[in-house]
Amino acid sequence: MLTLLRRPLREADATSTFYVLTAVAAFAFAACFTLNLVFQYRVVGLDPFQMVLVGTVLEATCFVFEVPTGIVADLHSRRVSVIIGFFLVGVGFAVEGVVATFAAAIVGNVIWGIGYTFTSGALQAWITDEVGEEHVAPVFTRETQLDLAFGFLGTLAAGGLGLIALRVPIVVAGVTLVLLAVAMPERHFHPTPRGDRETFGHLKDQFVAGLAVARGRRVVRVFLLVSVLVGLSSEVFDRLWQVRVLDTFAMPSFLGGDPAVAFTVFALVGSVISLLASGASSRWLPARVVEENPGLPVALAAAAQVVAVVGVALLGNLWLVLAALWLHNASSAFSAPIQATWLNRNLESSSRATVLSMNSQANAIGQVAGGPPLGALATRTSIPVALLVAAVVQLPSVLAFLRVRHSTTRVEVGGAQRG
Repeated sequence: MLTLLRRPLREADATSTFYVLTAVAAFAFAACFTLNLVFQYRVVGLDPFQMVLVGTVLEATCFVFEVPTGIVADLHSRRVSVIIGFFLVGVGFAVEGVVATFAAAIVGNVIWGIGYTFTSGALQAWITDEVGEEHVAPVFTRETQLDLAFGFLGTLAAGGLGLIALRVPIVVAGVTLVLLAVAMPERHFHPTPRGDRETFGHLKDQFVAGLAVARGRRVVRVFLLVSVLVGLSSEVFDRLWQVRVLDTFAMPSFLGGDPAVAFTVFALVGSVISLLASGASSRWLPARVVEENPGLPVALAAAAQVVAVVGVALLGNLWLVLAALWLHNASSAFSAPIQATWLNRNLESSSRATVLSMNSQANAIGQVAGGPPLGALATRTSIPVALLVAAVVQLPSVLAFLRVRHSTTRVEVGGAQRG
């Protein structure tokens, strides 16, 4: 079976194939997720706890299967891993959309979560092998541009298909990924040497090495702490803000009063605002601030996110709630490049990948640990109460960033500091 999968249906230029695969995937993901939570709430009938639990199961699945699925890409073929991945993601989407029950949502998210881990890193590793490390940077730049454009189209498609039925864009997205043409040439793959493969033993070694770095560097400790705090609070916000809007407000009449149209427009406006905010951090913020005191803008962005969560919980006007939502997402987009630069400057090359991986894992652990309790709280009390608790949980991240705002030009090593 693996031998058959390793033979492309037809030879194709690797770069063009990479663009097609990533662009179509971006379209399908946007088409699925624009109205996915509305579908789960309105059609499947999930309560807040169940909606958060679905997301928690997805996070846990990705966390557990990241290593074993990576072995397929290392041992057999990047192409095999990508084909399996897209197929499983598509099947997972389709199962959730067609069956439309709580059990189907859980099973579908487990299936597509496993599929996502098959594609995670494999597609990027494949194109790097095919074009070479020295030529891959412009390919990734072009891919990002195409992903944004096709994601925008996918959002529009979700709105149009959602007018037929809320499940339609989810099923169409799944079928699209299952049928995605995989004419992937693989001319330069070489199995990863045994000592370099990602295994659970390797993951343990990474964790120990990352802890050693964190013990010696205050900035790294703060980022790991903040990642856990953000994970603890973000799952309930990400999964329930749409439910809060649907429960409290009527959809605008000039949008036809239809949730499919309304949430599509909300998503498009939010994407534009976040894109502008991301550009603002590099274009408008003085370089001196980022160089000398990045903790201040990052802390202000974290504070804006906390305020935005409180706003979504308490405000009684639809457009004010949406403004708070867009502020939350824009603040995250604004601070992301500053945080990335700040953290990387406080890491050495030998430990950079390890610490960045630990930072992502800390966020995932936070989501798995914080999602179900806050989801249960939302079901037993109300969504605004759960959101307020989430804001309180995230609040210490503001203070944490402020406390290290002056340590950006120093790297602490073994108790000493060096510039």
